[in-house]
This record gives sequence, C-alpha cells and structure tokens, in this order.
Amino acid sequence: MPKLIFGCGYLGSRVARRWLESGEQVTVVTRSPQRAAKLAAAGYQAIVADVLRPATLANLPSVDNVLFAVGYDRASGATIHDVYVEGLRAVLDALPASTGKFLYVSSTGVYGSAGGQWVDEDTPCDPQRPGGRACLEAEQLLAAHALGNRAIVLRMAGIYGPGRLPNTADIRAERPIASPEHGALNLIHVDDAATVVVAAALRGVPPRCYTVSDGHPTERRAYYEELARLLHAPPPTFAVPPANSPAAARAAADKRVKNARLLAELQVTLAHPSFREGLAAIVAAEASESGGY
Repeated sequence: MPKLIFGCGYLGSRVARRWLESGEQVTVVTRSPQRAAKLAAAGYQAIVADVLRPATLANLPSVDNVLFAVGYDRASGATIHDVYVEGLRAVLDALPASTGKFLYVSSTGVYGSAGGQWVDEDTPCDPQRPGGRACLEAEQLLAAHALGNRAIVLRMAGIYGPGRLPNTADIRAERPIASPEHGALNLIHVDDAATVVVAAALRGVPPRCYTVSDGHPTERRAYYEELARLLHAPPPTFAVPPANSPAAARAAADKRVKNARLLAELQVTLAHPSFREGLAAIVAAEASESGGY
C-alpha cells in the first residue's frame, strides 16, 4: 500500500524506514533538494515541497496512508500556528479525494494542568502552551475536513531516544539541571512511537484518537537520577527555571498519561515499557559506539 509522509524527521524517518523495509512504496516530502536526492538514493520517492507554500503541493500522489509528522523548526521564521495549523490545512486541501487513512501526530500538550491525575483520550482538552493550542486547533481542523472520518490522531507524550536525552551534558558536567524536580514526566521511546504509527496504519479504525505513552509516568527527579546512575555520574542537582520558561510550563501540567486504549486496540508490545528500559538501552548502545564512557 503506497504511503506519503510529511515530516521525515526523528519519528517520521523511522516510520518511513519500516514501511520501506516491509516492501511498501514510500513517498517523502522534504523542503530540501539535497535531502530529496539522498532519500531517492535510499529507495524513497521524494517530493520537494513546503507545507507553508501551498503552490508547491500540487499533484500529490494518491496513497493509502498519509503520515503528517511535521515538527516546528524555529529557524524557519514561521510561527508554530503557521506550521501546525496552516501547514496542515494546505496539505489537506492539496491531497486527492481518493486519499486513504490520515495519521496525524499530535501532542499530549493538548491537555491542561491535571494536578497529578491521570488523563486519557476522553479527558477534556485545555492547552496552556502555544504548541498544545496549535495541536488542538489542528486536530479540530482535521476533524472538520472531509478526510476527518479517515483520520487517526496520535497524541504523543515526550519522545526520547538515541541522540535525544535532554540535559545529559549537564549531568556529565555535574551542573544543575534547569528543571523542576517534581511533576509527572510522560515518555515514549521513539522506536515504540514508530511501532504505534505502523500499527495505527494497519489496525486503527478511524476516526479515532490515541494517547501514545509508555503508560509509566515518573517523577522528573527519578528520571534524571536514573540517567545519572547509568552515566556513572553523581546524583543530579536542580536549579529552579524561570517561571515563564518552557521547562516550568511543562512541569506545571503535571499529568499522568494512560495508554490503555493504545494497547487494547492496536495490539502493540512496547520494546521499552518504561523509561528505565529505554534509558538503559540508549546508554548501553552509545557506550558501545564510543568505546565506553
């Protein structure tokens, strides 16, 4: 079944690789002609286009699955609303009417402060940060579009994985981490997130929404203590971040994200069922590549 991907970054590239390795025809949209050439050499169909320039989206192919996993590039000069909402609008308007299932990567940032309580797909949304507000508006745009009844929304928790372990340098240097110690941290390993996307394309019955997390939220301090232990570093210390900083805002949400619907309906088995297994695998692989810490 042919696939089309907008946003072949940290998550999207892993989904693309899995689809390609399973024998699917995969078309990837990129803004860079140089990247398009590399993707073509790797076996992908590559289209040079930009979701912020609707005219470049002409003649998109008819496919069975579309993945919209476009991230926000602060260097682009566009606002997060431009990218998440207007970019999605441009893609929806450009896709052929024959398009099949539409997979939209959203965020658990659509929820507001939960006071440490559990949230799931049925919890009312009340985003407090620009990214969460833009994701929710994009979800609403998608639901109102003709493709909405063929859409699956994947609200991702914090994606971590190789090369994406924030504050590792601070831990190694024994510098205070600019993050609150407390508040629930909800995570999903990038490879498990890719597994969910592939499963949603196969088994998800739209319209449907899934909260995508490992289902084992942890206190922020516990996460960093485990990372420090694996790095053979002293226990971390913390510095209170500015009240209006992104780190403070994320911690203030203090929600605990369930994944029961995900496990029951998509029948996935997570390779990293909690942050402990995920961190251990990442640190071990990086140590092996570098010859040890």
